[in-house]
Amino acid sequence: MSLAIRLFHGSDIRVGQPVFGLGKRYNDYGLGFYCTGDMDMAREWAVDEDRNGFVNIYDLDTDGMTILNLSSREYCILHWITILIQNRAFSLDSSLARAGNAYLIKWFGTDYESYDIIQGYRADDSYFSFAQDFLNGTISVRQLSEAMKLGKLGEQTVLKSKQAFDNIVFIDAEPVNAYEWYPKRTSRSEVARKQYRKMNKEEWQRGEIYITHILDEEIKPDDARLQ
Repeated sequence: MSLAIRLFHGSDIRVGQPVFGLGKRYNDYGLGFYCTGDMDMAREWAVDEDRNGFVNIYDLDTDGMTILNLSSREYCILHWITILIQNRAFSLDSSLARAGNAYLIKWFGTDYESYDIIQGYRADDSYFSFAQDFLNGTISVRQLSEAMKLGKLGEQTVLKSKQAFDNIVFIDAEPVNAYEWYPKRTSRSEVARKQYRKMNKEEWQRGEIYITHILDEEIKPDDARLQ
């Protein structure tokens, strides 16, 4: 039975047929075609301050394809951040950050490039700063997990394989007005940053797990405290 999902891609142009092998290699999950299941989120991604855009609408037949869903119970927030640090440019200014980076890749790395589709958090500038704070020992695993939900910045679906690109079908492209949607985009991100600053004022709590604890205790993915 065909398992089709509706996806949206915000862009400054109409994208009738995504092309496998094109795009930026330094996005969250590497080279791929980035979409969302939330049309309003795609509208926000489509525009810039003084530029209108389009929401490109697709149906994707996922039957027979492998999907890495980083929100499923078998993964934790550290699997997500490990993929992120392998693709985005992090500032590893301290020995702690460098040690944490190496440890996470060794123990929380996944063979994400072998999947047809990846589903997980989207790391815009706000989320990226949260992840960097974690590597530098500023926030705990719990705080990082909570930060990823601030502002409802959304999850994304990324097509990785040639099969995934072959299975996506273009439906339509709707114009998006920057005057209406860019303020919503900036407001959502600002809400996340404000909530994060407030969250950082919490007092230290016994039992919190920071990157220092992960290194000292050699915490592995099967540790119940990470769930």
